[in-house]
Amino acid sequence: MAIETIRTLLERAFPNGEVDVVDRTGGDDHFHVTVASCTFAGLSLVEQHRLVNRALADPLADGSIHELRITTKGRE
Repeated sequence: MAIETIRTLLERAFPNGEVDVVDRTGGDDHFHVTVASCTFAGLSLVEQHRLVNRALADPLADGSIHELRITTKGRE
């Protein structure tokens, strides 16, 4: 799974957000994503992470993403 594919999926899900994707191990399957979006306003951390997981549902389901760390930030 290429970093750019993950970035594209997240940018589509959070069009006004800021997205950063890091390949943690160099193996192209362990990632840390950071998403800052006004979409997260008023949502719990669990709800924010669920939205990120939903955006990445296909690569998570098919095993392209083996491990995922998520950081979310609300923004104006």
